[in-house]
Amino acid sequence: MNSSSYNSLRLFLNNLLSYLLPQNREIFGVSLYNIVIFFLLLFLVLLNRYIFRKPLRNFLKSRLYKSRRTLIYRLLFFRLDKLLRPIRVIINFSILNIAVLIFFDNIFVNYFFYIGYLIIVSWLVYEVFKFLLYTYLAQKIKRHESARKELFYLFLNIAKVVILIVLIVLVLSYFGVDLTALITSLGIGGVIVGFSSKDTLTNFFDSIRLVSEDAFRQGDWIETKDIEGFVVEIGLVSTKIRTFDNALVTIPNSMLANNYVKNWTKRMIGRRIKFSIKVKLTYDTKELEKVVYLIHEMLDSHPDIVSKNKLKYLKRLKKTYEDGLFNLEDRYGVRKTLLVFVDEIDSYSLNILVYCFSISVDWKEWLGVKQDIIKKILEIIDESDLELAVPREEVKLLSN
Repeated sequence: MNSSSYNSLRLFLNNLLSYLLPQNREIFGVSLYNIVIFFLLLFLVLLNRYIFRKPLRNFLKSRLYKSRRTLIYRLLFFRLDKLLRPIRVIINFSILNIAVLIFFDNIFVNYFFYIGYLIIVSWLVYEVFKFLLYTYLAQKIKRHESARKELFYLFLNIAKVVILIVLIVLVLSYFGVDLTALITSLGIGGVIVGFSSKDTLTNFFDSIRLVSEDAFRQGDWIETKDIEGFVVEIGLVSTKIRTFDNALVTIPNSMLANNYVKNWTKRMIGRRIKFSIKVKLTYDTKELEKVVYLIHEMLDSHPDIVSKNKLKYLKRLKKTYEDGLFNLEDRYGVRKTLLVFVDEIDSYSLNILVYCFSISVDWKEWLGVKQDIIKKILEIIDESDLELAVPREEVKLLSN
């Protein structure tokens, strides 16, 4: 808000208050009118926050989300809900601007609020662009047309870079920086800088790639070709990783950006449990089928094993506006495969494959679940006519 608009508004409010409060006075050197206006503005901030978070959101939800449960209307509601956030912030920021100008009116305050407005408007532009992309993709899927979903994130990352560049240019222009001279000077010194700090610049731009792709975050457990551990810090040119033997390793970002990175933390539900049970060769197929069935039923009803019947009750699987556009299980790291089959005939045994996923991805809890299902499987076999197989070499050793 410029000073002329602010002065007009303040004059209007002062005239209104002089009519309501004929006697003006000063409290600690501050006009009573200004104090009343200040608290009135604070009340408007709270009122604006309430309207956007409660009545307006509930209205949109009743009109779009609940009344029409199709994909496009669910998408429209969630994206509008996102768009309301920067709008609410910019209104509150404008009110804050007026409140601050009551007590402080100088060039530094103007600089602060100008940059703040640019940042919030940039946020709003990004949310609008994201909404348009989601709507376009939803329409393509609704018409059963092919759509390259991976391009969606590429366009979003490009939009982030473009918006950031425009934001920087507008800020520099506001402060009176001669952009033509700046670009010329950069062009002249670019060759020197390029040769002297080629590796540093490469690592810097690779760090931007890692952040924009959201490959990993601070605290994630990652594994690369040469190192495995927890991410401590993602710097401008390097990343620090704390290994499991408690060593701190610093890796250039170019190495991480140009090699594969396994992110084990990107699993919400499902840590794999896979092993084989060896039972003695038998021709009693009914008993074998019975044991396989009992193991499968035990796993399917186990409270700590993921299954199709239990997955919808797991609160950790958060439904978002991406529901229907993307595979939520792949995006959030959810696995619900449950397999129990006789998959191999060995020289001395039949091998029963057990393949499932624990709900918890924590290593300690995963070990506890794995131990519990092994114990229950041994109990099932013990109560059946099947026996665990022992290698012939060990049988000969025991007989001697």
